[in-house]
Amino acid sequence: MWELGPSPVRAVNAELERQGRRWAYTTVATLLQRLLAKGYATVDGRSVPHVYEASVTRDDMLRRKLKDAADEFCDGAAAPLVLALVQGNRFTASELKRLKNLLDEARPGGAASDKAKPGSGTT
Repeated sequence: MWELGPSPVRAVNAELERQGRRWAYTTVATLLQRLLAKGYATVDGRSVPHVYEASVTRDDMLRRKLKDAADEFCDGAAAPLVLALVQGNRFTASELKRLKNLLDEARPGGAASDKAKPGSGTT
């Protein structure tokens, strides 16, 4: 839905078919209703046919789903999930740099806390 933009069920179904996924119209309609119920999509019910649109970014959706996975499989701890995702995968140099920067910022005393805080007397 991110690439397609606001679309009726028929257009979403056509895009899925273009990608090699042949689903019944009713299946696509049900999927869109579920995305709507979970807050991942919105619908303009004033138009006929109804027009659906993503209500979250891909990154926001990934964060939500990964948090749900951490809660379900790792008692809410992110580290085992991150380690499982990283293990056995190959990354580009820019992806590795981004991961390193994120890890540096996340560690206690990391880059974010290395900066002087107003009123702390540190310059």
